[in-house]
Amino acid sequence: MEVEVLRLTHRYVRDERITTHLFLTARAFGASKVIYTGQRDEKMEEKIGKVTKNWGGPFTIEYEKDWKQTIMRWKARKGEIIHLTFYGLPIQNVIQDIRESRKNTLIIVGGAKVPGIIYKLSDWNVSVTSQPHSEISALSVFLHELFQGRELLKIFKNAKLKIIPQPRGKKVLDL
Repeated sequence: MEVEVLRLTHRYVRDERITTHLFLTARAFGASKVIYTGQRDEKMEEKIGKVTKNWGGPFTIEYEKDWKQTIMRWKARKGEIIHLTFYGLPIQNVIQDIRESRKNTLIIVGGAKVPGIIYKLSDWNVSVTSQPHSEISALSVFLHELFQGRELLKIFKNAKLKIIPQPRGKKVLDL
């Protein structure tokens, strides 16, 4: 199953840190690619590219001017679209069905106000809680549930750096 994340309406001054952390979370928790819309942010693209170069991949970042085109291409390839929203069905009630579908998955994460059509175009509108919280936390919990914790064991290919877990202190190997 291929998993990609679509971030809607990135605003580089307001959202730089949030979007960067969202993308780092997507990478660390098992997504293979992120796509973002809104304002193009080459500085952020470079940061994520540098992380992937040093810590391994595969992982790619792509800018798309029109989010509708991304969604329509995904639907044409018969992939599934998951929209993370507090207004959706509780994750605990739908995650097993999503896992069992085994379809390639595009996870939509909002930015500024999410257009109403997203709710209609999505195969699943899923809530991690029905309370306001961070899109970063929603994505991490969703991916953790989707992969049933196996993403925590992922080995990233072509890494130049690797953390050696320690009870105290830090140990990073140059590979």
